Amino acid sequence: MQSLTVRPSTVRIGLALGGGFARGIAHAGLLRAFQRHRIPIHCVAGVSAGAVVAAAYASGTTADEIADVGRSMRFSDVGRWRPGRLGLVSSAAMIGFLGRLVKTDRFERMRLPLGVLATDLSTGEPVVFSTAGSVIDPVRASCAYPGLFQPVQSQGRLLVDGAISMGVPAALARQLGATHVISVTLPPGAPAGRPSSLFQVVGRCLQILQQRADDRWRAESDLVLAPDVGEVDWHRFDQAQQLIEAGDRAATAAVPEIRRWLAIGRPMAA
Repeated sequence: MQSLTVRPSTVRIGLALGGGFARGIAHAGLLRAFQRHRIPIHCVAGVSAGAVVAAAYASGTTADEIADVGRSMRFSDVGRWRPGRLGLVSSAAMIGFLGRLVKTDRFERMRLPLGVLATDLSTGEPVVFSTAGSVIDPVRASCAYPGLFQPVQSQGRLLVDGAISMGVPAALARQLGATHVISVTLPPGAPAGRPSSLFQVVGRCLQILQQRADDRWRAESDLVLAPDVGEVDWHRFDQAQQLIEAGDRAATAAVPEIRRWLAIGRPMAA
Protein backbone atom coordinates (compact mmCIF):
# COMPACT_ATOMS: atom_id res chain seq x y z
CA MET A 1 0.00 0.00 0.00
CA GLN A 2 1.33 3.40 -0.95
CA SER A 3 1.78 5.67 2.05
CA LEU A 4 0.25 9.12 2.05
CA THR A 5 2.36 12.18 2.78
CA VAL A 6 0.50 14.87 4.70
CA ARG A 7 1.89 18.34 4.07
CA PRO A 8 1.84 20.62 7.09
CA SER A 9 -0.40 23.64 6.87
CA THR A 10 1.12 27.09 6.77
CA VAL A 11 1.11 28.92 10.08
CA ARG A 12 0.55 32.67 9.79
CA ILE A 13 0.67 34.41 13.14
CA GLY A 14 -1.25 37.66 13.50
CA LEU A 15 -0.99 40.13 16.36
CA ALA A 16 -4.05 42.05 17.56
CA LEU A 17 -2.97 44.92 19.81
CA GLY A 18 -5.42 46.61 22.16
CA GLY A 19 -5.41 50.14 23.52
CA GLY A 20 -4.43 51.67 26.83
CA PHE A 21 -2.77 55.02 26.03
CA ALA A 22 0.56 55.03 27.91
CA ARG A 23 0.07 51.35 28.75
CA GLY A 24 0.40 50.68 25.01
CA ILE A 25 4.17 50.99 25.42
CA ALA A 26 4.00 47.42 26.78
CA HIS A 27 3.45 46.25 23.19
CA ALA A 28 7.07 47.19 22.43
CA GLY A 29 8.29 44.73 25.07
CA LEU A 30 6.09 42.02 23.63
CA LEU A 31 7.46 42.60 20.13
CA ARG A 32 11.00 42.65 21.48
CA ALA A 33 10.50 39.21 23.06
CA PHE A 34 9.04 37.78 19.87
CA GLN A 35 12.00 39.09 17.87
CA ARG A 36 14.45 37.63 20.39
CA HIS A 37 12.79 34.21 20.16
CA ARG A 38 12.46 34.42 16.36
CA ILE A 39 8.68 34.20 16.30
CA PRO A 40 7.58 35.02 12.73
CA ILE A 41 4.78 37.58 12.49
CA HIS A 42 2.60 37.58 9.38
CA CYS A 43 0.36 40.60 10.10
CA VAL A 44 -0.53 43.08 12.81
CA ALA A 45 -3.72 44.97 13.67
CA GLY A 46 -4.31 47.58 16.33
CA VAL A 47 -6.74 49.92 18.03
CA SER A 48 -5.89 53.12 19.88
CA ALA A 49 -2.35 52.92 21.31
CA GLY A 50 -2.10 49.47 19.74
CA ALA A 51 -2.65 51.06 16.34
CA VAL A 52 0.39 53.31 16.87
CA VAL A 53 2.64 50.36 17.68
CA ALA A 54 1.11 48.21 14.93
CA ALA A 55 1.73 50.88 12.28
CA ALA A 56 5.31 51.39 13.41
CA TYR A 57 6.15 47.68 13.47
CA ALA A 58 4.42 46.91 10.17
CA SER A 59 6.38 49.73 8.52
CA GLY A 60 9.73 48.22 9.55
CA THR A 61 10.46 50.10 12.77
CA THR A 62 12.12 47.59 15.10
CA ALA A 63 10.85 46.67 18.55
CA ASP A 64 13.92 48.28 20.13
CA GLU A 65 13.31 51.50 18.22
CA ILE A 66 9.67 51.54 19.34
CA ALA A 67 10.80 50.93 22.92
CA ASP A 68 13.28 53.82 22.70
CA VAL A 69 10.52 56.15 21.51
CA GLY A 70 8.27 54.91 24.33
CA ARG A 71 10.91 55.72 26.96
CA SER A 72 11.20 59.32 25.78
CA MET A 73 7.53 59.86 24.96
CA ARG A 74 5.36 62.48 26.65
CA PHE A 75 1.70 63.46 26.34
CA SER A 76 2.67 66.55 24.33
CA ASP A 77 4.03 64.27 21.56
CA VAL A 78 0.50 63.19 20.67
CA GLY A 79 -1.82 65.90 21.97
CA ARG A 80 -2.24 69.59 22.69
CA TRP A 81 -4.87 71.06 24.98
CA ARG A 82 -7.31 72.81 22.62
CA PRO A 83 -10.72 72.76 24.36
CA GLY A 84 -13.54 72.73 21.81
CA ARG A 85 -17.12 71.60 21.37
CA LEU A 86 -16.15 67.98 20.56
CA GLY A 87 -13.11 67.42 22.76
CA LEU A 88 -10.44 68.93 24.96
CA VAL A 89 -7.31 67.83 23.12
CA SER A 90 -6.23 68.12 19.49
CA SER A 91 -4.27 65.19 18.05
CA ALA A 92 -2.63 67.32 15.32
CA ALA A 93 0.72 66.86 17.10
CA MET A 94 0.43 63.15 16.35
CA ILE A 95 0.98 63.84 12.64
CA GLY A 96 4.60 64.81 13.24
CA PHE A 97 5.09 62.12 15.89
CA LEU A 98 3.89 59.35 13.57
CA GLY A 99 5.93 60.78 10.71
CA ARG A 100 9.05 60.23 12.81
CA LEU A 101 8.00 56.82 14.10
CA VAL A 102 6.86 54.96 10.99
CA LYS A 103 9.17 54.06 8.10
CA THR A 104 6.41 54.58 5.54
CA ASP A 105 3.05 56.29 5.94
CA ARG A 106 1.14 54.28 3.29
CA PHE A 107 -0.73 51.03 3.88
CA GLU A 108 0.28 49.62 0.51
CA ARG A 109 3.99 50.07 1.29
CA MET A 110 4.01 48.32 4.67
CA ARG A 111 6.43 45.45 5.17
CA LEU A 112 3.70 43.46 6.93
CA PRO A 113 -0.06 43.55 6.34
CA LEU A 114 -1.48 46.21 8.66
CA GLY A 115 -4.99 46.83 9.91
CA VAL A 116 -6.20 49.84 11.90
CA LEU A 117 -9.65 50.02 13.44
CA ALA A 118 -11.58 53.20 14.26
CA THR A 119 -15.22 53.78 15.22
CA ASP A 120 -17.81 55.76 13.27
CA LEU A 121 -19.26 58.17 15.81
CA SER A 122 -22.57 58.41 13.95
CA THR A 123 -23.30 54.71 13.46
CA GLY A 124 -21.18 53.12 16.19
CA GLU A 125 -19.82 50.69 13.63
CA PRO A 126 -16.13 49.74 13.35
CA VAL A 127 -14.28 51.26 10.38
CA VAL A 128 -11.38 49.24 8.98
CA PHE A 129 -8.33 50.71 7.24
CA SER A 130 -5.94 48.18 5.74
CA THR A 131 -5.41 48.21 2.01
CA ALA A 132 -4.29 51.59 0.67
CA GLY A 133 -3.88 55.23 1.56
CA SER A 134 -2.24 57.17 4.35
CA VAL A 135 -1.97 55.54 7.78
CA ILE A 136 -1.71 58.84 9.65
CA ASP A 137 -5.36 59.88 9.94
CA PRO A 138 -6.63 56.32 10.56
CA VAL A 139 -4.19 55.96 13.47
CA ARG A 140 -5.13 59.42 14.81
CA ALA A 141 -8.80 58.43 14.58
CA SER A 142 -8.20 55.11 16.31
CA CYS A 143 -6.58 57.01 19.19
CA ALA A 144 -9.32 59.66 19.53
CA TYR A 145 -10.46 58.77 23.04
CA PRO A 146 -13.96 60.29 23.37
CA GLY A 147 -14.33 63.19 25.73
CA LEU A 148 -10.59 63.83 25.71
CA PHE A 149 -9.40 63.88 22.07
CA GLN A 150 -11.36 65.61 19.36
CA PRO A 151 -12.81 63.22 16.74
CA VAL A 152 -11.02 62.94 13.39
CA GLN A 153 -12.74 63.70 10.08
CA SER A 154 -12.00 61.06 7.43
CA GLN A 155 -13.81 60.22 4.20
CA GLY A 156 -16.88 62.17 5.28
CA ARG A 157 -17.11 60.38 8.62
CA LEU A 158 -16.43 61.52 12.17
CA LEU A 159 -14.20 58.89 13.75
CA VAL A 160 -13.21 58.10 17.33
CA ASP A 161 -11.26 55.48 19.27
CA GLY A 162 -11.39 52.03 17.68
CA ALA A 163 -11.59 50.40 21.11
CA ILE A 164 -15.14 51.75 21.46
CA SER A 165 -16.42 49.25 18.89
CA MET A 166 -13.85 46.48 19.45
CA GLY A 167 -11.48 46.27 22.41
CA VAL A 168 -8.94 44.11 20.56
CA PRO A 169 -9.05 43.72 16.74
CA ALA A 170 -8.64 39.94 16.65
CA ALA A 171 -11.15 39.51 13.81
CA LEU A 172 -9.25 42.08 11.75
CA ALA A 173 -6.00 40.12 12.17
CA ARG A 174 -7.88 37.06 10.93
CA GLN A 175 -9.09 39.03 7.89
CA LEU A 176 -5.49 40.00 7.13
CA GLY A 177 -4.65 36.32 6.68
CA ALA A 178 -3.67 35.09 10.14
CA THR A 179 -4.29 31.42 10.90
CA HIS A 180 -3.35 31.96 14.55
CA VAL A 181 -4.21 35.20 16.34
CA ILE A 182 -2.42 36.45 19.45
CA SER A 183 -4.54 39.11 21.13
CA VAL A 184 -2.99 41.54 23.60
CA THR A 185 -5.18 43.33 26.12
CA LEU A 186 -3.98 46.10 28.47
CA PRO A 187 -6.88 46.78 30.85
CA PRO A 188 -6.54 49.11 33.82
CA GLY A 189 -6.60 47.73 37.32
CA ALA A 190 -9.73 47.36 39.40
CA PRO A 191 -11.24 50.76 40.27
CA ALA A 192 -10.42 52.05 43.73
CA GLY A 193 -13.50 53.74 45.15
CA ARG A 194 -15.64 56.29 43.39
CA PRO A 195 -14.36 58.23 40.36
CA SER A 196 -13.02 61.66 41.29
CA SER A 197 -12.73 63.28 37.86
CA LEU A 198 -14.43 63.47 34.47
CA PHE A 199 -11.73 61.31 32.91
CA GLN A 200 -12.21 58.61 35.52
CA VAL A 201 -15.96 58.59 34.89
CA VAL A 202 -15.53 58.26 31.12
CA GLY A 203 -12.76 55.70 31.51
CA ARG A 204 -14.80 53.56 33.89
CA CYS A 205 -17.83 53.65 31.56
CA LEU A 206 -15.73 52.53 28.61
CA GLN A 207 -14.11 49.80 30.70
CA ILE A 208 -17.56 48.43 31.57
CA LEU A 209 -18.62 48.47 27.91
CA GLN A 210 -15.43 46.71 26.81
CA GLN A 211 -15.73 44.02 29.47
CA ARG A 212 -19.20 43.20 28.21
CA ALA A 213 -17.86 42.92 24.65
CA ASP A 214 -14.84 40.77 25.54
CA ASP A 215 -16.46 37.55 24.32
CA ARG A 216 -16.52 38.79 20.73
CA TRP A 217 -12.80 39.32 20.28
CA ARG A 218 -11.79 36.45 22.56
CA ALA A 219 -13.71 34.06 20.31
CA GLU A 220 -11.49 35.13 17.39
CA SER A 221 -8.27 34.67 19.41
CA ASP A 222 -6.07 31.60 19.68
CA LEU A 223 -4.03 33.07 22.52
CA VAL A 224 -4.72 36.06 24.78
CA LEU A 225 -1.88 37.89 26.51
CA ALA A 226 -2.52 40.36 29.33
CA PRO A 227 0.73 42.01 30.47
CA ASP A 228 0.64 43.05 34.11
CA VAL A 229 0.17 46.80 33.59
CA GLY A 230 -3.07 47.43 35.45
CA GLU A 231 -1.44 49.55 38.13
CA VAL A 232 -0.06 52.06 35.59
CA ASP A 233 -2.35 55.03 34.97
CA TRP A 234 -3.28 55.92 31.39
CA HIS A 235 -1.01 59.00 31.30
CA ARG A 236 2.14 57.63 33.01
CA PHE A 237 4.61 57.69 30.13
CA ASP A 238 7.36 58.02 32.74
CA GLN A 239 6.81 54.34 33.63
CA ALA A 240 7.73 53.18 30.12
CA GLN A 241 10.50 50.81 31.22
CA GLN A 242 8.16 49.03 33.63
CA LEU A 243 5.60 48.68 30.83
CA ILE A 244 8.17 47.35 28.35
CA GLU A 245 9.36 44.75 30.83
CA ALA A 246 5.78 43.64 31.54
CA GLY A 247 5.14 43.13 27.83
CA ASP A 248 8.38 41.20 27.47
CA ARG A 249 7.50 38.85 30.35
CA ALA A 250 4.01 38.13 29.00
CA ALA A 251 5.31 37.33 25.52
CA THR A 252 8.21 35.22 26.78
CA ALA A 253 5.83 33.10 28.86
CA ALA A 254 3.77 32.43 25.71
CA VAL A 255 6.70 31.36 23.51
CA PRO A 256 6.44 27.60 24.28
CA GLU A 257 2.79 27.54 23.19
CA ILE A 258 3.56 29.49 20.00
CA ARG A 259 6.43 27.15 19.18
CA ARG A 260 4.00 24.25 19.41
CA TRP A 261 1.93 25.89 16.68
CA LEU A 262 5.02 26.25 14.53
CA ALA A 263 6.10 22.66 15.17
CA ILE A 264 2.72 21.31 14.09
CA GLY A 265 2.50 23.54 11.02
CA ARG A 266 4.95 25.22 8.73
CA PRO A 267 5.80 28.83 9.62
CA MET A 268 5.32 31.52 7.01
CA ALA A 269 8.57 33.44 6.63
CA ALA A 270 8.36 36.89 8.21
